[in-house]
Amino acid sequence: MTRPLRLSLPSKGRLAEETVNFLKDCGFSIYKPNPRQYEASIPALPSVSVLFQRPTDIVISARNGSVDFGITGLDVLAEHGGPDGAILPIHAALGFGSCSLNVIVPEAWATVSRMADLKRVQAEAGRPLRVATKFPVAAAPFFAAHGLSEVSFIEAEGTLEIAPTIGYADLITDLVSSGQTLRDNRLKLLEDGQILASQACLIANRAALKENPAALAVARQLLEFIEAWQRAQNNLSIFANLRGASPAEIAQKVFSQTTIGGLNGPTISGILRKNGDPNWYALHIVVQRGELFAAINELRAIGGSGVVVAPVTYIFGSGQVASDALARL
Repeated sequence: MTRPLRLSLPSKGRLAEETVNFLKDCGFSIYKPNPRQYEASIPALPSVSVLFQRPTDIVISARNGSVDFGITGLDVLAEHGGPDGAILPIHAALGFGSCSLNVIVPEAWATVSRMADLKRVQAEAGRPLRVATKFPVAAAPFFAAHGLSEVSFIEAEGTLEIAPTIGYADLITDLVSSGQTLRDNRLKLLEDGQILASQACLIANRAALKENPAALAVARQLLEFIEAWQRAQNNLSIFANLRGASPAEIAQKVFSQTTIGGLNGPTISGILRKNGDPNWYALHIVVQRGELFAAINELRAIGGSGVVVAPVTYIFGSGQVASDALARL
């Protein structure tokens, strides 16, 4: 029997909460009647079953084809995605879950501030440096690119910050967001030690997209709504009333200003007033959030009144999304 399409989401922690909220904002609310269940649904995508897994398991499941889609971190994808291209990142910048994977050394290493300094430390030690990490696959090429191909990587789980203190590693690579934990444990980042910048990404099983038209259709729907929502977040919808002899005259006033031209020009329509005055028009424009104050002042300058500002939920293009990732299938 053909199984339903599967979307795997993080099961716990901040990333799990942010993922559910993000999908809801994009129009894909999760229906999970029992919070203890590890399965749910998305009413807007009735052909898709939602599973909840650890971020690492999401990548592994997408790689082996047991799930068709997943949302996880770019850091986890880089470490567990595999070299065979079985996973396709179809949207690599969802805009949440931001952190970075960095090389981290003890603060006591006062003369060490860059990757090049580690070669001197290693020469003085007379042995390969020991690096505690949860990301050996991602870290090894980075160290090698800096002339440190003989580093000894110690794979570890749990808290890494203690490793230099208790002596089972000289330094660590770990994920950093605010950096407060590093400061608390007397550790510091190297100036050029960022291995990768990470955030949440949408991934898919490449074979599913190539072989299953239903999976490709879901991918396109997810991408279209995600990108339409992201496109709208920096914009506001403005409505205003203006007096003029014609739509052309109103448009001329609008175009005399710098920020109220709208996305492709203003929408101008007549207002049917009780007193029969035909010289009132309604103007609708979309402006960037950072230009709101300037837009309000410009509308006032050309006689605008009754100005209403509303958030924009989606901005769709003229056709279905054409993702570069899907084009490379």
